[in-house]
Amino acid sequence: MIRKKATAKKSKPKSKKSFFNTKFSSYFLAIFCFVFLFGIGYHYRNGFLYLLGFKSNKVAESKESKRFTDLRNFQVLSRYNTNVAGIDVSEYQGKIEWKEVKTIENTFPIQFVFIRATAGKDKLDSQFNSNWREAKSHNLIRGAYHYYRPNENSLIQAEFFIKNVKLKKGDLPPILDIESMPENQSVDNLKVGLRRWLEKVDTYYQIKPIIYTNEKFYEDFLKEEFSDFQFWIANYNFFVETMNEEWLFWQFTEKASITGIQGNVDVNIYNGTPKMLQYLTLQ
Repeated sequence: MIRKKATAKKSKPKSKKSFFNTKFSSYFLAIFCFVFLFGIGYHYRNGFLYLLGFKSNKVAESKESKRFTDLRNFQVLSRYNTNVAGIDVSEYQGKIEWKEVKTIENTFPIQFVFIRATAGKDKLDSQFNSNWREAKSHNLIRGAYHYYRPNENSLIQAEFFIKNVKLKKGDLPPILDIESMPENQSVDNLKVGLRRWLEKVDTYYQIKPIIYTNEKFYEDFLKEEFSDFQFWIANYNFFVETMNEEWLFWQFTEKASITGIQGNVDVNIYNGTPKMLQYLTLQ
């Protein structure tokens, strides 16, 4: 038998398809990145100009370089420039030069200030009396807040706050700051304690207190059962630039630069106009 000579299989030419697909994908990815970065740049254009110094009223920069967080601060404050902006302070800011405390990022006017007064059943903020007095003398609408300790008696905490805080006409309602869970009691007992504090303070000052907390704590534990109260909510998410309509105040950053105050400062926006803020105060 004569065997046929085996013929070598012709190798198929390499497909150019994969090459073009790869090239097209690279072009597409590059275009997508460009559009994405251009969109980010356009969205934060005013903030970037501010960071570059074109929007700043500063004559000379401080030793501390501007931070990227300033970009969001500028963006949010620009969005709410018809609202009212303010700050909150405590002994952690040290001694404040109140005569210099006028604007946020040297651009946006400061019109109100929340001041920590007390914490728990026996802690008086070491700068409270000075801050309380100075804020009033510099024509800032002021509000006092109490840092609630879940593992201490709520009524004793309320009495301690009342003892140390003398509200006057033009002051904001008292504020209860709750941020942590109790160690040896249930959530239900925590809520009972919070309501006792709120009711006692309400009875004494004849004005309904405001509750401060972070957004998660608000959504998980307080929103439904304390719906009869107004809330001051903390949310520092870089990509969140709008205030929830349910919030009375929004603490949108803890890293702002304020002339006259060393270190970082919390900044807040009131969900309303200056006139509405006046109506909120003690009459």
